[in-house]
Amino acid sequence: MKGTPLLSISNLSVNFGGLKALSDVFIEVNPQEVVGLIGPNGAGKTTLFNAISGLVKPASGTISLHDKNISWPEPHRLASLSIARTLQGVSLFSGLTVVENVMMGADQHRKSNFFRDISGFSTRDEAQLKERAMQALAWAGAHSLADKFPNQLTYPDSKRVALARALVLEPTLLLLDEPAAGLGQDDIDKLAAIIRQIKRKCAVLVVEHHVEFVSQISDKVYVLNFGKVIAHGTFDQVKKDPGVMAAYLGTSTQSQTSVLGGN
Repeated sequence: MKGTPLLSISNLSVNFGGLKALSDVFIEVNPQEVVGLIGPNGAGKTTLFNAISGLVKPASGTISLHDKNISWPEPHRLASLSIARTLQGVSLFSGLTVVENVMMGADQHRKSNFFRDISGFSTRDEAQLKERAMQALAWAGAHSLADKFPNQLTYPDSKRVALARALVLEPTLLLLDEPAAGLGQDDIDKLAAIIRQIKRKCAVLVVEHHVEFVSQISDKVYVLNFGKVIAHGTFDQVKKDPGVMAAYLGTSTQSQTSVLGGN
């Protein structure tokens, strides 16, 4: 895809004591694009997410949004930067309905406490907030779950609600952390279809171990190994890269076929 990148990172390095977790990492995400981030366990994928999210401090590197260099974000600034992130767990509030859980997400940018202030919302404010939450649930394929409580949801339903809670912020960049984890194939296929629709609203950067899922949703893919980008391009391009084959599986063509989806 052409045009100015929405997110651009260059020369990113992160150290944990004497361990170099990321080294000169680069990545670009364009508007209305799904970018997959894959690699073996310990490759640095989550560390990259945590750097973008302000949970770890880079040793060096630059980050820009909409072609403008910015300081590395702090967690409380993500919403103001129009960035939303899901976590590996769903972390829903058991005492709130699904739609109220999603309304909590919309309230993250307010300097207020949802539990304290919800009773103080004007009828109009609450109606607008609920409408946004219902729209987010619709985008996540969970509109029919609005009045349920978390203990009434299946695990795949809970994942969709967590996705809606991120979407309600109306981000321009959505960070998805292992969205397919724990899902069966039918639910993975449904999630893939949802994400392909979501990219009409915002760009998506996804960390995922389920490589076939990444192949279904990604416009381009970055592969990390030992904290470095070893390949990037379309999924079909990177799966044939000798460095990627070696990183995942040694040089076994048979193994490459089974894990990276070769023919």
